[in-house]
Amino acid sequence: MLTNLSIVLPIFALILAGWTARKTGALGENATREVNRLVVYLALPALLFDIMANARPADIWQPGFIVAFTAGCAVIFGATLAWRLSGGRPLADAAIDGLNASYANTGFIGFPLVLSLVGDSGMAPTLISTILTVCVLFAVAIVLIEGGLQAQTRRRDIALKTGRSLAGNPLLVAPFLGALVMVSGVALPAPVNAFLKLLGGAASPCALIALGLFLAGTKAGEGSRAKTAGILVGLKLIAQPVVTWLIAAPLMNLPPAATHTAVLLAALPTGTGPFMLAEFYGREASLTSRVVLASTVLSVLTISAYLALAGRL
Repeated sequence: MLTNLSIVLPIFALILAGWTARKTGALGENATREVNRLVVYLALPALLFDIMANARPADIWQPGFIVAFTAGCAVIFGATLAWRLSGGRPLADAAIDGLNASYANTGFIGFPLVLSLVGDSGMAPTLISTILTVCVLFAVAIVLIEGGLQAQTRRRDIALKTGRSLAGNPLLVAPFLGALVMVSGVALPAPVNAFLKLLGGAASPCALIALGLFLAGTKAGEGSRAKTAGILVGLKLIAQPVVTWLIAAPLMNLPPAATHTAVLLAALPTGTGPFMLAEFYGREASLTSRVVLASTVLSVLTISAYLALAGRL
């Protein structure tokens, strides 16, 4: 538990930094949106491009792990999407709720946690899960959000308008261009890699600061429904790792080490990606902010419980 706590404490420190900056007036009312736009248009695209461009096909080709982790994400995302749509939730908001329940914080928490608990052998699966989460799952959600928003404004020419929006979305363009670089085998120059590392490194800290800014600006009574947030947190911290284990172990009979890593990554709390999209698209960011915060706090207990159950604590 101490290992888990030492990894998540910096997350709370960054959220607190944003909250304090807003409460003291160091950053104004527009800071949340502007910091978030910095992440969406500059820092996160650089991170996504860097991850894809510098990945080695041999490292990321682990079909068993890919199927298990992807299926776990897909089941929870799809079930949450169907649940929220059946309750009358607009498609754009339902897609963000799907991310709330399935978007694991593989980048900020996954790498240090897996390195400390599994070792170097867990780095390749963590990279795979990061690509699947921040590129593939993120892209699916953006497509659904854009489609939902276009459908709300005008029924005609939805495909054309959605396609145009997606083609100009840096969160989709960046990993696509990075994948082209990876496939081509061309090595990026050292200054380009340094630039990507510097800019991409700002993505997670700035997103967490933006979350703190948002929480500080939320007035009393604006909080989202506690029951819905609780269900989404339960889906993320309990249902997703359970589904992932069922797919990895009984169904696919993956080796114990691969199964353990897949379940551990699936058990991670919700990352800041859903909050960035909710804020960027002007959706219900209050619900997402609370899911991110609550899942991060509670993950210290749920991950520790899983490790004790697996005999690896």
